[in-house]
Formats: sequence, structure tokens, C-alpha cells
Amino acid sequence: MKVILNDDVKHLGEMGDVKNVANGYARNYLFPRMLAVPCTPETEAYFEGKKAEIEARKEQKRKDSASLKEKLEALEVSLEMPAGGNGKLFGAVTNLTLAEFYKKNGFDIERKKIEIPGLTIKNVGGYTFKVHLYEGAVAEVKLSIKAQPTNDEKKEVKAKKESKKEEAPAEEAKAE
Repeated sequence: MKVILNDDVKHLGEMGDVKNVANGYARNYLFPRMLAVPCTPETEAYFEGKKAEIEARKEQKRKDSASLKEKLEALEVSLEMPAGGNGKLFGAVTNLTLAEFYKKNGFDIERKKIEIPGLTIKNVGGYTFKVHLYEGAVAEVKLSIKAQPTNDEKKEVKAKKESKKEEAPAEEAKAE
């Protein structure tokens, strides 16, 4: 059955596209959700009149995608994860981990759009991953994973800070 899409439908097309779909898919999914209308001469004429509006919307998506690509590539993702002494993580960095990182930093990126080579990262180090944007635009982002300091290391750092604080007043007393 030929239909014209009323809205963007994932894995099918964008608004205004004429697609040939299975009858059941159209009747049971697309039509009840108002995602598509049957392809008739009247609906074709209606969407032909809206063609300029649809193209303007697509152009705006392209511009937004290009600016988002620049922002993502400029931002270096740096994560601290719990890891063992040999650099192996206690867990893994997945696309969900990166999607949460982006959400904290004000970006709205679906986890399904993030592609990590090998699906997960299980070691400390530097990596690159891809974020798929509109119409095949892909941002290549650098990722650095560092080991989170263990409790022993935290105690050592704290002890060094305290010893420096104690040395500072002693030096001031000597100067007087």
C-alpha cells in the first residue's frame, strides 16, 4: 500500500515521503497514530503545497546537525571509572554511559545514535567513538578514560595536603 508520511517515522522515512508499506503496517500502526495517510491524488496535492515548508524543516535539521557536530567534536569526553591496577575497568563504558554523560552536559543524544567500536570499552586509555546525526552526518568524538583513585590513593593525597598545611604555619612562625 502506498502511503504519504505525516511525520518522521524511524527506519521508514521523513515527512512528505511516499513509501510503499505492508497493508497491515499501514492499517494497524501508521494510520491510527496519524503518522501517514493513504496516497491519493488529493493527499499528493496537499503535500505538494507543503513542499516548501517540508524542505525548510529539513534544511533547519541539517543546520542543527552541523552545529551539533562541531560542538560534539570540540568537547573531549573524559570519564573517571573504577579500575584495577592493570588498567582494566570494573565494568564497561557503553553507549548508555556516554548518553548519560551528554545528558549531564546539556546535550540530548539518544544512546542508539552512539557507536562505540567493539560495543563496549573495558580498559583505561584514549578512544574515539561516533555519534550519528541527521542524514548520515557523523561526529567523531575523542574519549579518555582514567582510573578513579582508590581509597588508599585518596588517603595519601589527603595526608599530603594536611602535611603541607602543617608546614605552612611552621614556616610563618620561623619568619617572625
